[in-house]
Amino acid sequence: MTASTPDRSRVLIVDDSVDIHRLLKIRLRDQNLDILTASTGAEGLRITREVKPDLILLDIDLPDCSGFDVLAELKNDPLTHDLPVIFVSGSVASGDKVRGFDLGAVDYVTKPFDMAELRARVRSALRTRRLMRMLAQRAHLDGLTGLWNRAHLDVRLRECVDAARRHGRHLSLVMADIDHFKELNDSYGHPFGDHVLQEVARVLEDVARSEDISCRYGGEEFAVILCESDCREAVKVAERFRARIEGAVWHEHEDITVTASFGVSSLSLVAIKSPEALLNSTDTALYEAKRTGRNHVVLAKGEMALGAPPAAMRTA
Repeated sequence: MTASTPDRSRVLIVDDSVDIHRLLKIRLRDQNLDILTASTGAEGLRITREVKPDLILLDIDLPDCSGFDVLAELKNDPLTHDLPVIFVSGSVASGDKVRGFDLGAVDYVTKPFDMAELRARVRSALRTRRLMRMLAQRAHLDGLTGLWNRAHLDVRLRECVDAARRHGRHLSLVMADIDHFKELNDSYGHPFGDHVLQEVARVLEDVARSEDISCRYGGEEFAVILCESDCREAVKVAERFRARIEGAVWHEHEDITVTASFGVSSLSLVAIKSPEALLNSTDTALYEAKRTGRNHVVLAKGEMALGAPPAAMRTA
């Protein structure tokens, strides 16, 4: 399946007519788009979940189901509910138009369509999509550290848990808390405290892989979603986080050492495979790390994989 380049948008056409596929590919080729096609509702849903197109052009009359059914399923899935859909249909019935808009379609174009008008409607839907993405991204960024914030963590953790359960993949979560952070603020001032938060964020970004998701959980707490990592891999990553933070040199106050405590858990270690259970398990491990001396990594209780745990790891 062709991947779109960063400056191009993906448009999925779901229609059982090969002629419509051919026509739209030709007439939209000057719009800087990557065109994907599907001939059935099931195929359209599969492609949508795989590639997350920026816009879907959806027919109502499909061989296996109604376009209304496809749209309803998209809107009921948290992974696809925000994708814009334009109905492109031969039906001019006002009831179909009303039903389409009520289900969440952003537009409705009737066949035979005017191509100039359709191109304008496609551009408008994609422009709105880009603006909504920009607003959503800004709402999910932490202003001080530049990491994702708690709201983003909640959304992505649910998505990652759903994907891990669906595909049988590993998923781990690391939580960190800067030790004695209030004392740092009180002793050296809030500007230095802000600098510590920014440096810890930089360490998390440097150590984590590109597919991992680093967030500021709140205050002096951070969380990192480790995609496709089991508990042992997650513990090793957390230990690298911990060592890098402890080894940092603070040129404003070279006499101090900043440390952090870490809790680790994995989806395999929780009985209920839910984001809430994974978050609670990791938070409990973090609390244990702070209770038992700080500046170390604690793995949540659960069945252990084969092999001895790393020296820096304790089990809550």
